[in-house]
Amino acid sequence: MPIVMRLDRVMADRKMSSLELAEKVGISPVNISRIKTGRLKGIRFSTLEAMCEALHCKPGDIIDWMDDEEYIAAFGALPEE
Repeated sequence: MPIVMRLDRVMADRKMSSLELAEKVGISPVNISRIKTGRLKGIRFSTLEAMCEALHCKPGDIIDWMDDEEYIAAFGALPEE
């Protein structure tokens, strides 16, 4: 049951760059990249809240869940753990 990060879509919809979001949230652009690609072990609620405030969205707009079949249909294979 993979968690899917949708931050890149929300940022594109808002026409916001990684650098701009990083400045508004108070984290590095590298960490924004890690969040966008899902290459992180966790995210602080304070960071998630700051991203939602900067992007005027809800946490569910950024983070999604798919069952294994949906994920494979969308991405071709399950993520490596």
